[in-house]
Formats: sequence, C-alpha cells, structure tokens
Amino acid sequence: MNETPDFLDTPATWKRLTERVDAQHWPTATLYVVATPIGNLGDMSLRAWQTLARCDVIAAEDTRASRPLMDAWGVSTPLIAAHRHNEAEAAQAIVDRLSNGERVALVSDAGAPAVSDPGARIVRAARDAGYGVIAIPGASAVIAALMASGVTSDENPAYVFAGFMPPKAGARQKWLQRWCAVPAPIVMFESPHRLGAAVKDMLQVCGPMRKLTIARELTKRFEQVVTMPLADAAAWLAEDAHRSQGEFVLIVHEADDAKATEDIDPSTLVLLDALLETMSLRDASKVAAKVTGMPRDVLYALALGRQKTD
Repeated sequence: MNETPDFLDTPATWKRLTERVDAQHWPTATLYVVATPIGNLGDMSLRAWQTLARCDVIAAEDTRASRPLMDAWGVSTPLIAAHRHNEAEAAQAIVDRLSNGERVALVSDAGAPAVSDPGARIVRAARDAGYGVIAIPGASAVIAALMASGVTSDENPAYVFAGFMPPKAGARQKWLQRWCAVPAPIVMFESPHRLGAAVKDMLQVCGPMRKLTIARELTKRFEQVVTMPLADAAAWLAEDAHRSQGEFVLIVHEADDAKATEDIDPSTLVLLDALLETMSLRDASKVAAKVTGMPRDVLYALALGRQKTD
C-alpha cells in the first residue's frame, strides 16, 4: 500500500481546500464552540484550524494545555482561561467581547467543549444574550469508542453517554444499577486510579457474562480497544500494568438476553421480586435459576432491571 499518496502532499490540493474554507461565512459577534483533537494532532479539522486562527480570542479550559496545540498548528490567537472554577466570570467577559463584535472561540483540553467538560454555561450565556453560537465539530472520545467497538447497529443505533462514574463505591454501585438497567450500551469515562474498583463494581452489578469494552488512549500511540465478558476484565488489566494507564472510555454492552426477557412467564417475575426483597442480585438470580431452570445470566439481567434501589 502506498503510505503517502502523492496527491495528499501537493501544495495545490492544500491551497484549494484552504481557499474553499476561507470563502465560507464567518460571522462576527459569534461564539465558536470548537472541538479539538483528543490525542492525535492530525485530527484537528481544517475548519477548526481556520476558526481558531480567525477568532479574536480563544477561551480555553486550560491555557497551558491548549498552547502546544495552537503552536503545532501555527495559531497565534490570544488565549484566556474559561474553566469550571471561573465559568461565570468568563461567561460575562465573553458576552462583553461579543457585544463589541468579536469572534470568540471556546475550546476544552480535548474533544468537544460543553460535553462532559466546561463550557455549557458560556454557551447558554451567549445564547441568552442574543448572540450566535456555531459548533465546529471534530474528534470525540465517545464516538471514537463506539466506532471501534461495533456495539451499535443500523437496526439498533441507541446508546447512552453517562459521563464519569461517582468516585465512591456505594454511590458508584447505585449509579451503575440505574444506568446499566437501560436497554442500550452505556458509555462512560473513568480515571486510571479508579479503573480497577469500577470494574469490580460492574462485575457485581451486571454479572460475569455482561460484555465490557475498554477503549484506552484513543487516537494515541498506545491505543487499545478490547471487548470481553466482565468476568475476564480484572485479569486482563492485571496481565500488563500499562493497561491501567492512560485515559479510558468504558462501554457496558446491553445485556445479550435483555430482549428475551419480554416473554418471560409472569410467575418468574413474581418470584424474582420476592427474592430481591431479601437477597442480593446475584443470590436472587441464582435461586431463581434453580427453581425455573432458566439461564442465570438471563435472570440476572431481568433482576437488574427490576431491582428497587434507594
């Protein structure tokens, strides 16, 4: 395979593309919400690059994190801080700039601002003040993980993005019970130092046969995307210390037998509800499996959806 096709390197191609983007409409007094690469510098879009270069100022979650990206792409636009600790003040300052007819770009450290990152308050403030807001789409850890996992389909494209799990075990387990009962893949973020505990809680809540996709270091040199039953996840992480390092997107797949539970005998539902009053999910599904002869993992998935949480 030709590693670098000749047509990609020709100045004429680059010139033609930049001219076409340059000719687009670039309204003033507008907030441009710009997605930036989540790891690979090459994932900056041509339109995002032009936007950042054209704006009068860039509001960044962390100016120190954004500066290397700007330097790599030759963007000299001034940076100002707009993070969760100063978002109210930053929003007002940005609205003041918009009132003077400026173009303001909003970026987070990586990926899409205002999506599990600071920025939503600034977007709302700009809209409430009557100024235009334009999204410049680009790299997304959520979409990248979904693309690489194959967890959705044309027939069932649904998924849920649940963000970061709670840091404490009790709250995390209740959180997982609520989200993992949804009949769709659940996409979430987790930090490296809580990854092991989170996988342990997933196993307890969802059962050993529920599938988990671990997407690590997406778009970066050591990217890994693996799918396995939850029963195998802890061992997989323990096999190599590097597997617990980096940034993670986790996808808890929809229970394989979730749809099959729709036609279950009503007496089985009565039995499960009674058992869940005094037993854990695991024990209730185990007893129900012995009584009914049904597969334990099917009953576990059904019990998960019916469990009464505090």
